[in-house]
Amino acid sequence: QVQLVESGGGLVQAGGSLRLSCAASGRTFRTYAMGWFLQAPGKERAFVAAISWSGSSTFYADSVKGRFTISRDNAKNTVYLQMNSLKPEDTAVYYCAAALNHPPPVAPAAYDYWGQGTQVTVSS
Repeated sequence: QVQLVESGGGLVQAGGSLRLSCAASGRTFRTYAMGWFLQAPGKERAFVAAISWSGSSTFYADSVKGRFTISRDNAKNTVYLQMNSLKPEDTAVYYCAAALNHPPPVAPAAYDYWGQGTQVTVSS
């Protein structure tokens, strides 16, 4: 079993940057693909980015390509989401998730474990 804890959310002005972290418990972290999802009020959870277990493959939603970067440090059991050039429409609760499926899936239902989420608010 994997437990995930996100951190790094907050309030930032449009054009600013934030770095989200997701710390995982358990010795099997390196066997999981990891993903980041967002959920805005009244909307369904949506895919943001994913990374393979080795970190060699990454995938992004079109809306964040060129602005967000996902990475992982298996020695630290942590996955990151660097968010640059933030826009008000990026405002949401961001969740990290772990999946045994490979390559990393984009559907939320394919993920096995979820964190509690961290709020990101981008002001205009």
